[in-house]
Amino acid sequence: MLDSHVTGAFLVVREGVPLLRKATGSIVLISSIRALQSEPETEAYAASKGALLAMSHALAVSLGPDIRVNCILPGWIETAAYQKKENRSIPKHTEAEKAQHPVGRIGDPKDIAGLVAFLASDDAGFITGQRFVIDGGMAARLIYTD
Repeated sequence: MLDSHVTGAFLVVREGVPLLRKATGSIVLISSIRALQSEPETEAYAASKGALLAMSHALAVSLGPDIRVNCILPGWIETAAYQKKENRSIPKHTEAEKAQHPVGRIGDPKDIAGLVAFLASDDAGFITGQRFVIDGGMAARLIYTD
C-alpha cells in the first residue's frame, strides 16, 4: 500500500519536477477522505493517504514559486464503469447509501476531474499547499445509528 500510493507518487513527482519547473506547472495529488477519517481495518490505506496529504503541503513549500502543489481528498467515488471489462459491474446503490451524502448521490470520477483541471489551470495561480475534500458533504454530515 505504501509503495504504490506514496513511493509511486513521490517517484513520479521527482521525475516530473525538472519539466514542471520549465513550464511553471502544477501538481495535484489524489489522496482520500481516509487521510482524515477512518474505518476499521484500514490502517495501511489511511496511513498511505495521510502521507500523500503531508507530501502535498511539504512539496508546495519546497517547490514554490515555480510549481504549485495541491491535494484532493475524494470520498465515495463510483469507479465500477471504469474498471477492466471482465471486472466491470453496474452497482445498485440503495437510497440509504445515496442519502448519506447531502448532495443525494454517490460521486463520479468527473466530480474529481473538474477540480483537477481547475487546480492545474492558470485560474488557480494563487492556490498552493491546499487540500480539497470532495465527498458530496458526507464528512460534514453527522449520522446517528439506532
